[in-house]
Amino acid sequence: MTDFVLVHGAWQGSWCWARVRRLLAQQGHGVFTPTLTGLAERSHLLTREVELETHIADVANLVAWENFRDIVLVGHSYGGAIVRHVADRMRDRIRSLIYLDAFVPENGKSVLEYLPNAGRDLRDLAVLHGGGWKVPPLSAAALGVNPADAPWVDRQSTMHPLSTIEVPARIAGACDSVEDIGFILARGRQNSPFAQFDAVAERRGWWREQLACGHEMMLDMPNELTALLLKRT
Repeated sequence: MTDFVLVHGAWQGSWCWARVRRLLAQQGHGVFTPTLTGLAERSHLLTREVELETHIADVANLVAWENFRDIVLVGHSYGGAIVRHVADRMRDRIRSLIYLDAFVPENGKSVLEYLPNAGRDLRDLAVLHGGGWKVPPLSAAALGVNPADAPWVDRQSTMHPLSTIEVPARIAGACDSVEDIGFILARGRQNSPFAQFDAVAERRGWWREQLACGHEMMLDMPNELTALLLKRT
């Protein structure tokens, strides 16, 4: 049995992993899908004080208190920045580190720096609709979610704290020494900001896979995604 820790992206929560969580559990694996502070069912905790370190602690504390060893750590989208930090600080507990259509920030660079215009569109959204400090969700259509799930995703998504994507990463480099590192690209979304990280994975010799779907591959292709994750057990 392998323990999987699956970390969601911006505006989402544990709910987005339900299908993959069920499929992995049916194979006898432990599956943990923490919701980051201030999002989804924890949206009542969203304040200006929630920052990148808060979300890193959400996941690092789960790993520490559950005394996980030899885990498969997966980060989707913004969650890539979280798992990268966790792996950097808890390298000895990680069997596999998987970036799922995710940000892979270098030391000193924020998530926003990897977006067009340094994320100006998200900053503007925060000013217009989030009091300047929280970002309203992008639509499911903008993320390429399949039409059947799009209304559900729009209902479930919640505000995201802007500061978490403005703060530069603090990476020492241990995360890149994890023995098994991979990147899974969603190739069904045009002009994806995540193609640049697939190129990073290629340069570094990480294993790479692609799924022909939108950004929310755990919703669009849960069976295929689960099959890729099970290869790491």
